[in-house]
Amino acid sequence: HFVRLMERVHRPVLVIDDLAHAVPLARALVAGGLPALEVTLRTPVALDVIRAMQDVAGGVVGAGTLLTPADVKAAKAAGAKFGVSPGATDRLIKACEDEGLPLLPGAATATEGMVLLEKGFTLQKFFPAEPAGGTAYLSSLASPLPQIRFCPTGGITIETAPQFLAL
Repeated sequence: HFVRLMERVHRPVLVIDDLAHAVPLARALVAGGLPALEVTLRTPVALDVIRAMQDVAGGVVGAGTLLTPADVKAAKAAGAKFGVSPGATDRLIKACEDEGLPLLPGAATATEGMVLLEKGFTLQKFFPAEPAGGTAYLSSLASPLPQIRFCPTGGITIETAPQFLAL
């Protein structure tokens, strides 16, 4: 279910400092056709934001910037339905498996992509998209790895978004 959801929708990456903004923002994003909500664990209120957004009809809330097994446990306990990470370690992947939390792991090289593919990850976050080489690099990376669908994030602007979406 997770792979189908992530392949069908664009996923806003949310860094929220004020808990009062959580529910109105989630409602607006869902109404605008963006139901997969990635709340990054970069603010002190992030876990509370995940808890608050659970009640927004039509939304699926996940936790981003998962770095450690402790992050995975906390995100799952807060109600996250999926996790996103800038990279992937064996410990992080195992923690997600243990918690039953679907993971969108990050990869920026062919080797990272291939290692994740061997572990069964056919959908991967391409991060950091622009600093790593943008659409030219992603196109070159994806060409020999057609089994992988990449979700690019990091440094993408309103000007470069159309080129990424075209890929």
